[in-house]
Amino acid sequence: MLAACLEFLGLALCVTGSLLAMVACGLPMWKVTAFIESNIVVAQTIWDGLWMTCVVQSTGQMQCKVHDSVLALAQDLQTARALTVISAVLGVVALAVTVAGAQCTTCIRDEAVKAKVVNAGGIVYIVSALFMLVPLCWMANNIIVDFYSPQVPPSKKREIGAAIYIGWAATALLLLGGTLLCCSFSQGVRGAHPRYAPTKTVSANGDLSLKKHYV
Repeated sequence: MLAACLEFLGLALCVTGSLLAMVACGLPMWKVTAFIESNIVVAQTIWDGLWMTCVVQSTGQMQCKVHDSVLALAQDLQTARALTVISAVLGVVALAVTVAGAQCTTCIRDEAVKAKVVNAGGIVYIVSALFMLVPLCWMANNIIVDFYSPQVPPSKKREIGAAIYIGWAATALLLLGGTLLCCSFSQGVRGAHPRYAPTKTVSANGDLSLKKHYV
C-alpha cells in the first residue's frame, strides 16, 4: 500500500514537472528587458526565448519573430534548445516506463520486475531533470553576468524571465518525484516476502523428512 502511494505521488509530481518543462521550453520569456537608469520609461518590452523573440508594445500589441538560423544563435541558446528538447523526450519515455511497471497496471505480472521498472522510470525522470537544470543555470548565469557588466549598455541588459523560474520549478518536481519512485523500489516499502528454510526432523520409524518452517 505504501509503495502504491509513493508511486502515485511520485508519478503525479513527475508528470506535472514534465508539463512545466515543456511550457518553459516553448515560452519566449527566458530573457526580458531590464528597466534601469534611463530605460525605465519605454514604449516596448522585449522577450527573448529559445525559439523566438517577441516585442510587446505599450499599447498591448505583441509581435513575435522566430529565429531564422540556428547557427546564428548564441551558444547558450543552442545548448538550451537541445537539452530542453531531450529533457521533454526523456519525460515522455519515463512516463511510459513508469506506467508499465506501476502496481495499478497489469502490463507486467512479476512484482520484482515491476519494482525494477518503476525504479528505472524514476532514474530517467531524475536524468530528465538534470538535462533541464543545466541550460537554466547557464542562461541565468549569463544574464546576471551581463546585467552587472559595465561593458553592456543599459538598453541591452536583460533580466531573468518567467520561463526560467518555471523551469526551476519543473526541475524540483522532477527530482522529487523521481526520488519517490526510486524509494518505492526498496524492499522495506514494498514489503519483504517471508523466507523459509527446510529443517530436518526424524520420524518415529527413524526416517528423515524435510519440513519447511517460516523464519
